[in-house]
Amino acid sequence: MTPATTHRPAPVTRTAAAGSWGAFSALVRKDLVLYGGNRRALVMGLGAPILVAAFFGYLFDNKRAAPSRIPVVVTDADGSALSKGLVAALRAEAALSITELPEAEATQAVLQGRQRAAIVLPAGLGNAAPGALFGAHARPEITLRYDPSQAMVLPIVKGLLAQHLMAQVGQATFGGGHPGGGSASAGSPAGGSGDGLAGLRADLQHNPHLPAQRRQDLQALLDSVARLQQVPGATAAAAVGSASSTAAASSASSAATSVDVAAAAEMAASARTSAGLNLPFTTRDIAASGRSGADYNSFAHAFAGMGVQFILFLGIEFGVGLLLMRRQGLWQRLRAAPVSRSLLLGSRIVSAAIIAFGLLMAIFAVAIAVFGVRIQGSVAGFIAIALAFAVLTASFGLLIAALGKTPEASRGLAIFATLLMVMLGGAWVPSFLFPDWLQTVSLAVPTRWAVDGLDAMTWRGLGFEAAVAPTGVMLAFAAVFTALAVWRFDWQES
Repeated sequence: MTPATTHRPAPVTRTAAAGSWGAFSALVRKDLVLYGGNRRALVMGLGAPILVAAFFGYLFDNKRAAPSRIPVVVTDADGSALSKGLVAALRAEAALSITELPEAEATQAVLQGRQRAAIVLPAGLGNAAPGALFGAHARPEITLRYDPSQAMVLPIVKGLLAQHLMAQVGQATFGGGHPGGGSASAGSPAGGSGDGLAGLRADLQHNPHLPAQRRQDLQALLDSVARLQQVPGATAAAAVGSASSTAAASSASSAATSVDVAAAAEMAASARTSAGLNLPFTTRDIAASGRSGADYNSFAHAFAGMGVQFILFLGIEFGVGLLLMRRQGLWQRLRAAPVSRSLLLGSRIVSAAIIAFGLLMAIFAVAIAVFGVRIQGSVAGFIAIALAFAVLTASFGLLIAALGKTPEASRGLAIFATLLMVMLGGAWVPSFLFPDWLQTVSLAVPTRWAVDGLDAMTWRGLGFEAAVAPTGVMLAFAAVFTALAVWRFDWQES
C-alpha cells in the first residue's frame, strides 16, 4: 500500500504577497471611489446625523432657547377683586400663557389638547378665601382640569396658583384690603380694612367648629394686624410674625420701610401649627377625557407614534421597490399593455394602502389585547383616520419613486424625510416641548395630524367631529403627493 502523502501549501513568495496586497487595496479604493461619487449618499450619511443632532440640541438647549409658556385657560366665576387680581398675577407670570374662557369652552380646549390645563375659580372665592385662612369659612374648591398626557404640567400650575393666590389673600387680609379682595396697600389707615377685620372677627366668633383656644389665638392675630395697620410704614409681615413668634415680629418690624405681601402670605402659611392658619383653598384635579371614568393610557400615544413611524417606513420600501422594478425594466413591459400611467400607479397606491391599513389595525389589535389600549372615542373616526393615513403612506411611497433617481439615494433621502416628519409630528418628543414657533410649524406636517387624530380617538375619547380635520388634512396631502408623483414619474431610470 502506498503511504499517504501530506500536501503542504506552497510557500508565499514576496511577489505573490505583493500581488494580493495590490488586489486588496484596489478593491478598497474602488469602494471608496464609488461611495465618494454618489453625492446623495454622501450628503445623507454626513448631513442627516448633523441635522438631527442639531434639531435635538436646539430643542433642549435651555441657555439659548426661551422656555415655552404653558398655555392655561382660566374661568373666573367669582368676579371679585381678589379673583381679578389673581388672574392678572397669573397673566403676568412668565411661565404661563393665560386665556380666559367660559368653563364649557375651557374644558373642551383642554380635552382637545389646545390648552394644557384649565383653572376654574369658583363663585364666592373672594369672600371665602381670607376667612378660610383662619378657619372661619370652609375652604373654597378650585377645579383644575389638565391634559393627562402632560401631567408634569399640573404641579407647575398648582404651585404658581398657590403662590399668587396666597399673595392675593395676604394682601386682602393683612394689607389693608377687604376679605372680598380689596387692593389697598399695607400702609393704609385702619379704616381701610376695619370692616374686613371686623367681619373676620365675627366669623371666628360664630364658628361652632373652632376650638376656644384656637379662636383666641386667631383673634389675637387680628388684633395685632389692626394695631400695626395704624402705625405708618408698618408691614403686614410683622403682624403675622407677632402672632406666631416674637422673633418673627422683630424681624418684620426691622424691615418696616417696605411692604412684602408675598412674604406675609408665606409666613401665614408657615404659621399653621402656631397660629392655626390654613391654606385658604383646596383643589380638585380632573384628568380631561371625553369619556367619564376613563383613565389615560400612555401606551395609546406610544402605539400611535410608533405605528405612524414604522408604517411610513413601509412607504419607503414601497417607493424603493418601484425604483427597483423600473431598473429591471418591468415598468416598460407593463406600459406596453393597453393601460394608462394613472391606472398602473393607482393600482400600486391601492395595494400599498391596503397593506398599510392592515398593519395599523394589527398594531392596535396588539395594543388593545395586551396593553389595555381602548378606543374611547369614535370607532368610525378611528377607522377614517387609519384609512386616511394608509392612503397618505402609499402616496408618500409613490412620491419617493417619482422624485428619486436611484434606489440607493432615494432610500437615504426618504428615511431622513420620514425621521423629520415623525419628530415634528410629536411621535418621539411631545410637541408641547417644542418652541412656540415650532409648535405652529409642525401643524404643516401630516404626521402631526395623524398622531393627534389617533390620540383623539383613543385616550382623549373625542367624537367623530374630532376626526374630520385630521382625515381631511391627510387626504389633502395624499392628493398632492399623488399628483406630483404622476406628473414626475419616469418610466426609465435616468
